[in-house]
Amino acid sequence: MGGARDKIETMSAEVTDENPYSRLMALQRMGIVKNYEDIRKCSVVIVGVGGVGSVAAEMLTRCGIGKLLLYDYDTVELANMNRLFFTPDQAGLSKVDAAAETLLNINPDVNMEAHHCNICTVDEYDKFLERIEHGGIEEGSPVSLVLSCVDNYAARMVVNRACLKLDQAWMESGVAENAVSGHIQMMLPGRTMCFECAPPLIVADGIDEKTLKREGVCAASLPTTMGMTAGMLVQNVLKYLLGFGTVAMYLGYNAMDDYFPTMMLTPSGTCPNYKCLELQKKYEGWDMVSSVMPWKALEAAEAADREVVHEANDWGISCDDDEPAIDWGESAEPAAPGTGVKYAFETNVNEQVAEEDLVQVDADASVEDLQAQMKAMMKN
Repeated sequence: MGGARDKIETMSAEVTDENPYSRLMALQRMGIVKNYEDIRKCSVVIVGVGGVGSVAAEMLTRCGIGKLLLYDYDTVELANMNRLFFTPDQAGLSKVDAAAETLLNINPDVNMEAHHCNICTVDEYDKFLERIEHGGIEEGSPVSLVLSCVDNYAARMVVNRACLKLDQAWMESGVAENAVSGHIQMMLPGRTMCFECAPPLIVADGIDEKTLKREGVCAASLPTTMGMTAGMLVQNVLKYLLGFGTVAMYLGYNAMDDYFPTMMLTPSGTCPNYKCLELQKKYEGWDMVSSVMPWKALEAAEAADREVVHEANDWGISCDDDEPAIDWGESAEPAAPGTGVKYAFETNVNEQVAEEDLVQVDADASVEDLQAQMKAMMKN
């Protein structure tokens, strides 16, 4: 990938106060992220640079990701101008080349690979596998994560099978045909549901998904829904790669009802993909927190071991499970409060209740009788 990179003077790759992206270091200063600069060590594959993929790529670029590998076989058309990314002057360019040009103008520190190809073909599939396995920050190392931002079942199946074959973590995303719903899903081979464990209903019924396409209509075309879906996706990517918060296994978005469903989807024992079944046996008994979010397990252990020490205790407050209950006795007065503290209300513990203020209840009365008496009292 040359082109745009050759035309731009490269900035410092270090995430420092002198870097224009240093405002992202606020996450570290506030204690949310321990080492934000680790984002420079991460590489992400994005398959599909359309409505969701282009926005996700831009967000990761602005976050200072170390390397992006972009995959798409399509070219930019004027119909794509409803996206939050492409511009009219890019019409006719391949989407990945147009994306790389824009992204490198935003942040030339990102190592960019643009692959204008169809991963569903036999020749390109093998190349796709090779880049997932060897296209990391250090050439020869695997990538950190794969993002599926495609709009068809066939491409999702290819990504799913490639990641199962390599035991590669990936995240799936999508926007519904009605353009007002979206979702993201974490895919951990053998540990969470793969894309073949539960195929979409239309595919399970044997209906060709091409019948969903309508002439002259671009499905899922609301930039708002796509932007929100991309935002949820990248937020999850950052949590997973940098180790903070709770990584969502599945998070949906329904714009009609402002509803965000979340759930854990476990793999199916009847999955038709033998590799998924093989990996299920490999990861049998795995623990999500310790495996996916080890920082949460560490935080819980540190909290349990942390001794609470008060440097000063001016008010004489103490916590003791074995402290006996106070026996006021018949005439005892409650202990006086500490210095500087006074009761909001003074109570006389020896005060006697007048006979007429006592409620007389017949022990043999039924619930119905008591209810009738209560209604009579309310009327009076």
